[in-house]
Amino acid sequence: MQYFVADFGMNMYEGGLFDLENRLENIKKLGFNGLERLEASSTEEAVCNAVTFRRMGLDFCTTRGVKAEQGFAWTAAFGKDYVWLRTRESGRGKISLDNFIHHSKCYAAAATKYGLKSVLHNHLGSAVESESELDYFMEKCPEIYLLLDIGHLAGAFGDVIRVLEKYYDRIIAIHFKDVYIKDENAGLDHWHDRLRFCELGGSNKPGIVPWQEVAEILKKRNYAHKIMIEQDTHLREPLDDLKISIERLKNIME
Repeated sequence: MQYFVADFGMNMYEGGLFDLENRLENIKKLGFNGLERLEASSTEEAVCNAVTFRRMGLDFCTTRGVKAEQGFAWTAAFGKDYVWLRTRESGRGKISLDNFIHHSKCYAAAATKYGLKSVLHNHLGSAVESESELDYFMEKCPEIYLLLDIGHLAGAFGDVIRVLEKYYDRIIAIHFKDVYIKDENAGLDHWHDRLRFCELGGSNKPGIVPWQEVAEILKKRNYAHKIMIEQDTHLREPLDDLKISIERLKNIME
């Protein structure tokens, strides 16, 4: 089993990624196999970053550039198999789900020309937030795969185990995280006030995210795709949180 860091939370805590080699060195010491994404602003930078990964014996799962076409080209050239959906509305909050589906189909068709799969990342505050929205999207877009974020789905009151079982054959990666409830009275339209994400086992409401059960199911079914640990919000040194999470996950899966 290989474990990767989805390092959005690290970037938020540190203000960005300023030293790729240092970050890779630190996560390697914790037992991770690499980062989820190689990000760059030019082909030259992408190649240099890929060399850094290779030189350090680590890997990445996909790429992202300034433009979608860069991500397609780099991901294909480096022999990876999927790209995140990236439409004009991605990351811009709640929009028309039907518009998002239309744009996603166009994106996926373009990615297919490079031999790549397109994946949906379910996320609070996005077009695909709730379990019903996820079901609708997956029905309308059979050509698109799922990057299942169990924390965001649980945070939207979704049934993580049902979704895992239903779409198991279309899941290309999983984001593991736990949830800490800040204000139960806040609605999902103010989800940042309602909750934050934390290390595995760090929830004040254990069981909201059934991460242990998910891990047990994956182990039983000999899951062979990508395992990502992501903590969107770090309140302390991210490496301390990541160390706890990977150790707890490995205790179940290995």
